[in-house]
Amino acid sequence: MATMTVWMFDARTGAEHAVETLKRLDEQDLIQFHDAATVSWPPDKKKPKTHQLHTLARAGALRGAFWGLLFGVLFFMPVLGVAVGAALGGGGGALADVGIDDGFINKVRERVTPGTSALFAFTSDAVLDQVKEAFKPTGAELIQTNLSPEDEAKLREVFGEDDDSDSPADA
Repeated sequence: MATMTVWMFDARTGAEHAVETLKRLDEQDLIQFHDAATVSWPPDKKKPKTHQLHTLARAGALRGAFWGLLFGVLFFMPVLGVAVGAALGGGGGALADVGIDDGFINKVRERVTPGTSALFAFTSDAVLDQVKEAFKPTGAELIQTNLSPEDEAKLREVFGEDDDSDSPADA
């Protein structure tokens, strides 16, 4: 089962440092990493900075549209994020349809504030006790929502994730 996890940090650089922890866990086969993004909110800014970790993403990872919609709904322009999402298939409802509900969104929105950061990761096959232990020294708070196989398939469909069976060579 795929999982969307959000690790919250009290320092605005915490998420950047946690990327190394995530990479190390993946290399040790303690988690299967699919895609991730960081959010860093400088204390003197009105909005956070976001960064998708393209270099870490494996084949089949979610595209930037997912992160753009999620971060738009969360931080930048919640009303515009929903409007853009509606064009993609239902706005905030599109996120709820794939297991990311209003409770999750509200909790993240409340916790990621100026001076903080967060690591958003789409993963599976985590050895939970060892993953939590690895993140313990960072002082991170874990918020997570699980995606069922059906929700994961919907998420990939909503954001244009295709399998190789539709390639032109197969036509």
